[in-house]
Amino acid sequence: MKGIYELLMPSTILYGVGSVKKVGKQANKLGKKALIISDSIMNKLGYVEECQQQLNESGLSYETYLNVDSEPTNIHVKEAMAICSEGLCDHIVAIGGGSCIDTAKAVSVLMTNGGTMTDYFGTGKKITQKPLPVIAIPTTAGTGSEVTKVTVITDTETNVKMMLADASLLPAVAIVDPNLTVSCPKSVTAATGVDALCHAIEAYISRKAHPVTDALALTAIDHIMRSIRIAYEDGTNMDARGEMALGSMLAGAAFSNSSVTLVHGMSRPIGALFHAPHGISNAMLLPAVLEFTMEASIERLAQIGRKVIADAGNYSNEELAIGLINEVKQLCFDLNIPNMKMYGIEEELFTQSLSKMAADAIESGSPANTPKIPTLEEIKALYERCYNYDFSVKMQLA
Repeated sequence: MKGIYELLMPSTILYGVGSVKKVGKQANKLGKKALIISDSIMNKLGYVEECQQQLNESGLSYETYLNVDSEPTNIHVKEAMAICSEGLCDHIVAIGGGSCIDTAKAVSVLMTNGGTMTDYFGTGKKITQKPLPVIAIPTTAGTGSEVTKVTVITDTETNVKMMLADASLLPAVAIVDPNLTVSCPKSVTAATGVDALCHAIEAYISRKAHPVTDALALTAIDHIMRSIRIAYEDGTNMDARGEMALGSMLAGAAFSNSSVTLVHGMSRPIGALFHAPHGISNAMLLPAVLEFTMEASIERLAQIGRKVIADAGNYSNEELAIGLINEVKQLCFDLNIPNMKMYGIEEELFTQSLSKMAADAIESGSPANTPKIPTLEEIKALYERCYNYDFSVKMQLA
């Protein structure tokens, strides 16, 4: 084995039922006044109040921002920063899905480094000052944002999802409490669960994968594929919820330390232009992208196939790769994942947007990590294929 491999993770990870009750103790190590970033749903469910209570019991004061929605934008970041600045907050507690955590990461960077997210996108401004420390508490088993060095924020003026990756974006603390995912409706469980699976598969087939991320990705796939249907059908099954929360966290660590690939590159423009939730847009694309890249990644897909296909020992690598893709298709079908047409994306506008979406996908950099690097025209063709994609049609041996 050759090479030197790096693994970046939060300095503290708490995992387990009831771990959210440790937020006050962890926050006390980071500062005196917190900015809680969340959304209205988390507030109605009582999760924000739980955090406030824990902070109170630890003698900490706080401000609260609750306006994040399904896709974090530069507007959310600006609003949260104003509260953070006026309240003299010195650390951030983010509780919610990936949107809340990504917003918190962006706020943490801009509070100490200045500027806007647009300044840092691509080859722009560099992060030179240590961001405010963040405690990330996910309430879905999907994004893995609690353990990643990545934030994605939509620029509302250009309709571009700006991805920023930097080691300083890692939360100081990740608190992963499966109890908080029980409230997820079936549709969110499905979308975020396939998102987590996508993270793990992309991390494993990425050109930047290495032995440590391979171990994380394969373990994540094992947890997710064993439990996702159970969590979807019975959201109160705590064994399944725990497996999904753990799988999502491991998948997040895997892709944060290797990379995502073409699926995420193509997914971001869909979210930016048509406001499809990130997990749904990934799920819409995953099987078709795996078919596209299969020829260049048969051995890697076969290795994943050995994890998820029963009696895999007698199959060739090609059969295992095809079997894996069919397993993913069946999973999307079972979880009622819609294609783009079923989701309600208007076809004429979609067609008019193909060139922009393909260009934005390439600009994100993620497609270059794919084993088979696509051209702009190939990405456009994949978008068109995915618009009416049928998850029930299985791939066959040539």
